[in-house]
Amino acid sequence: MNGIALRCTGLVKRYDRVVAVDGLDLEVVAGECFGLLGPNGAGKTTTVEIFEGLLVPNAGTVEVLGRQWGHDGHTLQQQIGIALQETQFADKLTVRETITLFRSFYDRGLSVHEALAIVQLEEKADVWVRKLSGGQRQRLSVACALVGDPELLFLDEPTTGLDPQSRRQIWEVISEYRSRGRTVLLTTHYMEEAQRLCDRVAIVDRGRVIALGTPAELIATLGAEHVIEFEAESVPDGDVLAALPGVADLRRDGDAVLLTAKEVHRAVPALLAALAAQQVALTRLVTHHATLEDVFVALTGRHLRDG
Repeated sequence: MNGIALRCTGLVKRYDRVVAVDGLDLEVVAGECFGLLGPNGAGKTTTVEIFEGLLVPNAGTVEVLGRQWGHDGHTLQQQIGIALQETQFADKLTVRETITLFRSFYDRGLSVHEALAIVQLEEKADVWVRKLSGGQRQRLSVACALVGDPELLFLDEPTTGLDPQSRRQIWEVISEYRSRGRTVLLTTHYMEEAQRLCDRVAIVDRGRVIALGTPAELIATLGAEHVIEFEAESVPDGDVLAALPGVADLRRDGDAVLLTAKEVHRAVPALLAALAAQQVALTRLVTHHATLEDVFVALTGRHLRDG
């Protein structure tokens, strides 16, 4: 059985009167990709920065790779890699020079050529950083995080703002790193990203873990695999809709009504018939497979992208 790569118990971090992390308990198993999900202000980045040794908590205990920052700081710095959501590089250094600089911070690690190859930036090796696209800059950030050949990789929203192709390139890099038995702690707003990459996820809200498990386990808590979302010109009878065949749950999100359904092919015709019987005209109807976003909305009544 794998050991524990990260552990925190009773973690608290305050900023004046604001409690960013509120008694957080968490364990990340060595060799897994673990996702932290939650809206802005949920405490994700603060938690990660405590794990990275960048912040000191007000209370609680933290272990990283079985060590503590106060006693084993240099050793831990040599064993972790960090890629931030946005890293400020020197614009007039080349890609090669930038990776060489970061490689100098580590006692051991990859060669600059190996790091370039992992993120597919060989052709940009002698290009100034300021001439890179957003996706290329983010791959450079990941290369700098990997050049020390870390046991543990921290990725704080690594694909925010990237186009789909650049996002998938980052996913490939993460998957390759994971295939070597290394550990990843990932924060993200993208549900597809979490469901594709993460072995387990913790949904965090207001500095606390409100749900924990594999993506499939968390989605299963909804009681159904599909979500039917619709809007109408008038308000339909909710009791009638909740009693439709295959409907497990009903909730409202502004003007929209969301039905969680086990069998969408039965629920949709029944819904249309019920609305027609109530003389309620549809203005919009969409269906999708249930996601971690739906789990978060069901738990909190808010969306992951809400502030």
